[in-house]
Amino acid sequence: MSAASPATSIPSAVDTAPRKVRRRNAALGLIAWLVGILFVLPVLWMALTSLHSEADAATNPPSLAAPLTLDGYREFFGAGGGPSPWFSLANSVTASVVSTAFVLLLALPAAYALSIRPVKKWTDVLFFFLSTKMLPVVAGLLPIYLFAKSTGTLDNIWLLVILYTSMNLPIAVWMMQSFLSEIPTALIEAAQIDGARLPVILTRVVAPIAMPGIAATSLICFIFSWNEMLFARVLTGVIAQTAPVFLTGFITSQGLFLAKVCAASLVISLPVLAAGFAAQDKLVQGLSLGAVK
Repeated sequence: MSAASPATSIPSAVDTAPRKVRRRNAALGLIAWLVGILFVLPVLWMALTSLHSEADAATNPPSLAAPLTLDGYREFFGAGGGPSPWFSLANSVTASVVSTAFVLLLALPAAYALSIRPVKKWTDVLFFFLSTKMLPVVAGLLPIYLFAKSTGTLDNIWLLVILYTSMNLPIAVWMMQSFLSEIPTALIEAAQIDGARLPVILTRVVAPIAMPGIAATSLICFIFSWNEMLFARVLTGVIAQTAPVFLTGFITSQGLFLAKVCAASLVISLPVLAAGFAAQDKLVQGLSLGAVK
């Protein structure tokens, strides 16, 4: 009897541990679902409100069973005689895509110098890049406005391109340095032994390996540029007006603008959502590679 007791207690202890793991995983999965639903609900609410009439969208409490209509989308696209959004959307695409391309062109060599071939006091350099993001954006608004006014670049889309490039470059260098530090230096040295110069190493060795990190960095820079509104609101008027500034034009003192604003917000968010969906694999790989360490 005394020899059989330990033998019967071992399986029960072995079964308890997986059961605890399953319960913990189930609890974490439930929390993840609740957080996901919490984030998705406002988007679903915005989509439903965009399909209501202005009178139904302004009711309190909201009417879920109200008739659906596409009037909000028709007014956003100028079917009712209003301004067309295509020019503002084109300005947003230009400012976001071109500034993101400039950021990548500048951030990749800088990150290479800070990770694979570190310069002296490279940690101080990284801190300097990060410290530039600590300045409140509004603190630089007046000097930049006065500079743009004196140089005649107000309401010019290329001023926004330069601003967005300078604003996103520090965080891009920070992220790219983290990604490039994961590349084995033996690959770089092998390419150098074969006679490859720096441009060839960057384009044919470093860039393919760091592609998930480059995709994650470019997507984040694109989102920051696309959603930026403070500088675009102050520095642009009619010619260089971006999509977020165009969206604010639907807000009036009459109060019946909720459906139009929801429709405009949904349409303006589609490029960012499409870019995120298309690059979701690269984005997850890139963020798990080093950006969140």
